[in-house]
Amino acid sequence: MTTQNTDHPDHQFPCPLCRTLSPAYFSDEYYRCPACEGIFRNPGRLLSPDAEKARYERHQNNPDDPGYRTFVSPLVAAITNHLPPGSHGLDFGAGPGPVVSAMLREQDYQTDLYDPFFHPDRRPLEQTWDFVFCCEVIEHFYHPADEFARLHSLLRPGAPLFCMTHIHTDDIDFPTWYYKNDETHTFIYREKTLHTIAHLIGFTTCTIDGRVIRFDTPAGAGAIPREEGPHVRP
Repeated sequence: MTTQNTDHPDHQFPCPLCRTLSPAYFSDEYYRCPACEGIFRNPGRLLSPDAEKARYERHQNNPDDPGYRTFVSPLVAAITNHLPPGSHGLDFGAGPGPVVSAMLREQDYQTDLYDPFFHPDRRPLEQTWDFVFCCEVIEHFYHPADEFARLHSLLRPGAPLFCMTHIHTDDIDFPTWYYKNDETHTFIYREKTLHTIAHLIGFTTCTIDGRVIRFDTPAGAGAIPREEGPHVRP
């Protein structure tokens, strides 16, 4: 019995998002899907769960770190500008230092946490939420199609999903790009990739603002009211 050499430049892998075969290496350990343009790491080079967790434990995401609070503030603003205080949200992939949740709670939003390594209680995955957010999480998905389908299932009618990640654009030189060097980054998104997700999963719209992406769901009975623009407390 022979094994496949997954490092051969001509080896083809199905895209983990849309299942299209990728024709060749894009750069280093990555392939680029010719259909959705998603950029994904060679499946033969994915970390074990223990190695992945060890890498996350080295992250310095302290809720009291002013630099990191500034970094995630666009995601916090996107949520607070779109939903009123008192809304209930899920921090999906919260990690060891859930900074966005801490900042939202300071503004009277309610959040719960889920993370397969650091907050593994799965009860939040059995509920639906006014909003769900992923801060620097979606680039770690091994199976993005499955994960986005799960995220969609966690949303109440009309509830949004907010994501923050660094999107690859044509002006970024991928071989020298810092973002690909993190060995836990397994799937990198382009604008077309994000709109493909909206189409495949059933989101109504996908709005991109820098590193922040909002996916909307169809409104229905009991959908939470929303406004564009900052909410001001009385």
